[in-house]
Amino acid sequence: MPRAAANGIEIEYELSGPEGGRPLLMIHGIGAQLIRWPPALCEAFHAAGFRTIRFDNRDVGLSSHLHGAPVPDIAAVLAARKRGEAPELPYTVGDMAGDAAGLLGAIGVERAHVLGVSLGGAIAQTLAVEHPARVASLNIVMATSNNPDLPPSRPEAMAALTARAPDPAEDEEAYLAAAVALARALGSPGYPADEATLRAGAREAGRRAYDPAGVARQTAASRGAADRRAALARLGAPTLVIHGADDPLIPLAAGQDIAAAVPGAWLLVLGGMGHDLPAPLFDVIVSAVAANARRAG
Repeated sequence: MPRAAANGIEIEYELSGPEGGRPLLMIHGIGAQLIRWPPALCEAFHAAGFRTIRFDNRDVGLSSHLHGAPVPDIAAVLAARKRGEAPELPYTVGDMAGDAAGLLGAIGVERAHVLGVSLGGAIAQTLAVEHPARVASLNIVMATSNNPDLPPSRPEAMAALTARAPDPAEDEEAYLAAAVALARALGSPGYPADEATLRAGAREAGRRAYDPAGVARQTAASRGAADRRAALARLGAPTLVIHGADDPLIPLAAGQDIAAAVPGAWLLVLGGMGHDLPAPLFDVIVSAVAANARRAG
């Protein structure tokens, strides 16, 4: 896969789909490498006329890792935000949005439709706020505005997310078991994934890259971000918010909150969907993103 120099780091990325298709920048969540995007979902976007741009966020996959940066104490990050203070972070969601904007510039894409999932949804919001000329339409999936008054994650979901997985190089079987347990804790009750698929995806990710410190720094950037509602109210890009009715990590109220903050936003609530992307919902997700893209002209 190619690499691009952007925003002071190296970013691993992949372009696929029809030449001349509408560019769709796909930004994934905490710890998720570009290979986490299901091939069938990418193919559905290609069939809908999009040229997809997938990439590894900083600190995961084959993009630059900030090995010399400290690993923040998440409890201290949350406490600072509760006091109304900006926590000390190795980098912010704004820095990660700068990575995305820099990648588009590096590969010669002036403006793209943007799809962000979970932390990627926070990055996408910030990209639209801080680099509006880069965003043709905005699609936010299972994300939050960081409104401090929103209901919290279910404790079991947060515990599963923050538990450190075993090193796959030392005990791959234990690593795979932890990955399946995490997927089950966060996944869609209406569309449970089969274990073989979960294990295959986790095996590929673990063999490609493993950096729990990088995941912790991403988590700190996400949890330490400020409330975005006031900035969202100034957005002009056509916006679609997609959220699972059964998301245990980022409750539905968070998606509703984003949609209420962005002028003219569409809200699509998907029953049975948790904090993942179930294959039976690919068609409805792609159709909704394509319809939102058409609003951009």
